[in-house]
Amino acid sequence: MTAVTAQPDATPFGEEPPDTGERHRLTAVTGLAALSLDAMASVAYGPEAIVLVLVAAGTHGLGFTLPVTLAIAGLLAVLVASYRQVIAAFPDGGGSYAVAKAHLGARTSLVAAASLVLDYVLNVAVAVTAGVAALTSAFPALYDDRLAVCLAVLALITAVNLRGIVESARAFIVPTVVFVGSILVLIAVGLFRSEPVSTATAAGHSSVLAGNATAVGTLLLLKAFASGCSALTGVEAIANAVPSFRVPRVKRAQRAEVALGAVLGVMLIGLSVLISRFHLQPVEGVTVLAQLADASLGHNWAFYVIQFATMILLALSANTSFGGLPVLLKLLARDNYLPHVFALKADRQVHRHGVLALALVSCALLVFSGGDTNTLVPLFAIGVFVGFTIAQAGMVRHWRTRRGPGRRGKAVLNGFGGLLTGVSAVVVTATKFEEGAWLIVIALPLLVVAFQTVHGAYTRIGERLGLGRIPEVPHRDRSVVIVPVSSISRLTSEALTAAASLGDEVRAVTVCYPDPEDRAALYALELAWAEWDPGVPLVRLNCERRSLGRPIAAYVREVGAAEPGARVTVLIPETEPERLWQRLLQNQRGAVVAHAVRRETDAVICRLRFRLP
Repeated sequence: MTAVTAQPDATPFGEEPPDTGERHRLTAVTGLAALSLDAMASVAYGPEAIVLVLVAAGTHGLGFTLPVTLAIAGLLAVLVASYRQVIAAFPDGGGSYAVAKAHLGARTSLVAAASLVLDYVLNVAVAVTAGVAALTSAFPALYDDRLAVCLAVLALITAVNLRGIVESARAFIVPTVVFVGSILVLIAVGLFRSEPVSTATAAGHSSVLAGNATAVGTLLLLKAFASGCSALTGVEAIANAVPSFRVPRVKRAQRAEVALGAVLGVMLIGLSVLISRFHLQPVEGVTVLAQLADASLGHNWAFYVIQFATMILLALSANTSFGGLPVLLKLLARDNYLPHVFALKADRQVHRHGVLALALVSCALLVFSGGDTNTLVPLFAIGVFVGFTIAQAGMVRHWRTRRGPGRRGKAVLNGFGGLLTGVSAVVVTATKFEEGAWLIVIALPLLVVAFQTVHGAYTRIGERLGLGRIPEVPHRDRSVVIVPVSSISRLTSEALTAAASLGDEVRAVTVCYPDPEDRAALYALELAWAEWDPGVPLVRLNCERRSLGRPIAAYVREVGAAEPGARVTVLIPETEPERLWQRLLQNQRGAVVAHAVRRETDAVICRLRFRLP
């Protein structure tokens, strides 16, 4: 009877093993700074989006700003409650993708994943361009260089996130606190004023109030509601990135979600109350938030603090995508819907390949749009509504499979939220279709097809490798090792020594060309080889053309055909210089040979790197 010794690093079943990387994970507070900037910054354009739709009905339409905002705040409460449930039910992250995968099927989960990917990528581009637009409004001289400024901001955010999500949270927590504090002060001061203290910001700007006002109908209210729901983008980011939090991950993520909902709700409702109190009318060239700051605090240093904080936070709100998308890409890669490289994690808990991929795609979008916010805004927020709807529908199915008190009420809550977000998705898509939303309608199914194509490729690879099945017992075959050589050196000796250690038979091969100087070099090599006498035959491969890889590959095929039971290995000796730049001095012959042998044969390729001191 054999005794079983417990491993020193074993942990009891159900308990989480110690994680030395916990200090590189988020707390509830730093989670808000890292994952909620998108939602926080949305108060800069959410209330304005509502006003710009309702202005079509004149001053009477503007009176519905607060009721529409209250409806959005109600939906926000539903979403926060729902995503708290998602966090508890799916602690590995993934948000709507994880919910749909568990309860709605693989194809629906891919639609959710595709919608989140599009939303995250567009969020980066929109956030950066909006922040730079605020900068160029304050400094018009930078307007012609806005694309370069956008790319510089993107590079800065990418560099910070490559150092880890905690580092980005620490870097962005001060701007977040300043922005939220400024908005709350603006609201608190404005509530004690009966009329605007200043209108200097709007002076001289033409009003966008409709001259031929329409009636306030259901469609107009739905459009205003759907436009205002752009303020809800980013609510799902915390649920997508639960693994980024410190233990206990679920509780910390839930606290961050509730805090986000409370702060965002207070800011949205407070700003809408001030819009109604001051009878604010939108004007061209001035944001609604700027008018509110002017009316509440006056045209002084406090006004510029709010404008500057808004500009900074809009630009940095792209960080929400850098916190959420790499985790989603990791889950997709784990499920074989994306290349497995996205599942790799570097030091400081960084999914580096996901961060870099997001930065590259966002860079392409910025170049495509020329750094113009208006080009990207029509594409924004459609994906997040699709994800909201799928997550709510999935949670309804989730509660139907559970037992216990309150499950019916929770299912009704999720169903109602799904209905609201579904209607919003349809309205936003329909109203912005001709403005560019048709691109999302096309891109979303194409992305799903791409996921399925990658999954199919991994499935075929798995079948060929016999994954999940017990393979045959390993056995030893006769092996032949072929070593390409061109001269006699210490590298040649090291290569033949390694080859003799690997195989039963070693053969050195050299390619011979018909030119006189090449034949003279071959003759000298054969004389030196005979004098050296390494105990390995030197095989001459005649070639009429100046080709290196093909004659070696042809010889490998001949050996394989002559000895069908033997394993053929091609060992390619290469030098590895001490300095990186010195690699440019090499002739890359090893890469040429490896490419030809890999393409034309089934031989094993071994590239021996001999490091030069």
